[in-house]
Amino acid sequence: MTTYRPEGLEDTFHGTDQEPAAPVQLPSLGPLGWLRWTWRQLTSMRVALLLLMLLAVAAVPGTIFPQRAQDQAKVATYLSDHPTTGPWLDRFGFFDVYASVWFSAIYILLFVSLVGCILPRARVHWTALRGRPPRTPRRFTRFPAQGEAASDDDAESVVRAAHAVLRRPWLPFVPRYRTDVRDEGEGAWSVSAERGYLRETGNLVFHLALVGLLVSIATGQMLHYRGQAIVVQGHGFANAMVDYDTFEQGTAFRPSSLVPFTMQLDSFDSRFDPATLDPRDFTAHVTLTEPGQDAEKTTIKVNHPLDAGGAKVYLQGNGYAPQITVHDASGALVKDGPTPFIPQDKQYTSRGVVKVPSVTGGQDQIGIVGYLLPTAEEVGTDLWRSVYPQPTDPLLVLSVWHGNLGLDSGVPQNVYQLDESRMKQSVDADGAPVTLYVRPGETVDLPDGLGTLTFDGVQRYVALDLRHDPALTWVLVFAIAAFAGLAASLFAPRRRIWVRAASGDGRTVVTAAGLARGDDVGLQPELDRILAETLGDRQHTEKP
Repeated sequence: MTTYRPEGLEDTFHGTDQEPAAPVQLPSLGPLGWLRWTWRQLTSMRVALLLLMLLAVAAVPGTIFPQRAQDQAKVATYLSDHPTTGPWLDRFGFFDVYASVWFSAIYILLFVSLVGCILPRARVHWTALRGRPPRTPRRFTRFPAQGEAASDDDAESVVRAAHAVLRRPWLPFVPRYRTDVRDEGEGAWSVSAERGYLRETGNLVFHLALVGLLVSIATGQMLHYRGQAIVVQGHGFANAMVDYDTFEQGTAFRPSSLVPFTMQLDSFDSRFDPATLDPRDFTAHVTLTEPGQDAEKTTIKVNHPLDAGGAKVYLQGNGYAPQITVHDASGALVKDGPTPFIPQDKQYTSRGVVKVPSVTGGQDQIGIVGYLLPTAEEVGTDLWRSVYPQPTDPLLVLSVWHGNLGLDSGVPQNVYQLDESRMKQSVDADGAPVTLYVRPGETVDLPDGLGTLTFDGVQRYVALDLRHDPALTWVLVFAIAAFAGLAASLFAPRRRIWVRAASGDGRTVVTAAGLARGDDVGLQPELDRILAETLGDRQHTEKP
């Protein structure tokens, strides 16, 4: 309980026999009062804006630190490289930002704040829409927009005509003003009109759309999935998690919900500008087979995705996959198949890694790093480059490593990089690294007696990006609704118009006034238009 004594009270009664007044007792809020105060603060607009800014700030760590949902290998590498700070960041959810407790708390508080702000305003707005416009003031002298005219018609006819003008729709079935006609007695009639409720309606639509966006984005994050897969020409792809190279999923996603379609890359067409080597067209010809349907020949182009199994399949990239066969020192086949190489420039100079983990007789594991030159040209002694992106004269330039590939360390590895920490590069008698130059159909001996390598040919591959988000349509709908609501709340004018007609001395005096919320340069012209359409230009005179 708080006690308050007015300042100077002791001096007022000092030296007198009068007893001092009792101290003022301020009531305690109590638990219910504190809850009411907390709710009012949470549902205020300033707190909603603060939470919105806080949500944006909370999302920043998700763009700085690797996220498990996108790339678990990068998270494992970060934890390995930062043994001190990494575990602490992991405890606080910095590698799962969008699924963390603190981010979810901000998200839910923002949602509650918006809903708590919208519901009372919607109730008040609904009551205002059903109410009558305010009564006509007795005096118009203090209003920013005024007008006066005279008419030979009686007061009721003039007011009824003004009522018709005010109610004239600006859109089909949408009246311009809400009006109320009153008989004020003693030969006077008035009509009060009000418009601009669309402003508050737009404001509510904007906030409701924000709530819809929050729900849609949260739903999409829980149910979405996204995966990347590389498909080599002549090979297929099945919509199963084991067939993806990388896979990202929402917290509520279930692998059983994947539609089991299959797709095979039949061929790939590419066109380049002969002068600049800029790409002109990429087209992947595929055969799509969905459950219960016949196989269908179709294509995938850049910015023209394929719809399959409820997901969109995008053509994300393409390149070459050399067909390489490796035999170890005993002659056993240890590697056979295409290996995708990653393009490095517009000439499609491509870099790749061939890892041979299975060899016989205790032989070292083999790692081969090199480049594929689609159209090779020798520009110096043992110096080659690619001059055109099409495979008119392909050449493999390789260096060989042997040792332990580190595949048993438990740390995921990038298939396009070679961990050289436990590997040794093959060198010649002079100590220079051995470089192999291999053309299609050729077989070369690997150094250090590691075996042989055969370059069988070049195939094309495509990098596909599959995305499924059931909330995308709703995100678009609510985004458009938010834009429309914001535009209405900013540009819809809020105006009140009053027209009074009083009969006397054989004529009818018509006065009018207008009031707007904020500055409205169009208010006086609007009032003049209403009087002009009600009475006619010849009977209308503006009041200075």
